[in-house]
Amino acid sequence: MADKEKKPFALRISKEMMQQIEQWAADEFRSTNGQIEWILNEALKKAGRNRQKKT
Repeated sequence: MADKEKKPFALRISKEMMQQIEQWAADEFRSTNGQIEWILNEALKKAGRNRQKKT
């Protein structure tokens, strides 16, 4: 995913949720942003919505 174009997006979440995500990211040696991307990707896969562009 590192080579794909990224779109900035403001995310409003509670302080407590952000702290939990930051700790989770640290536990898995990811950045907070990387952890949020991973969480979203996993949710899309689980929902069957992670359609990839075909080249």
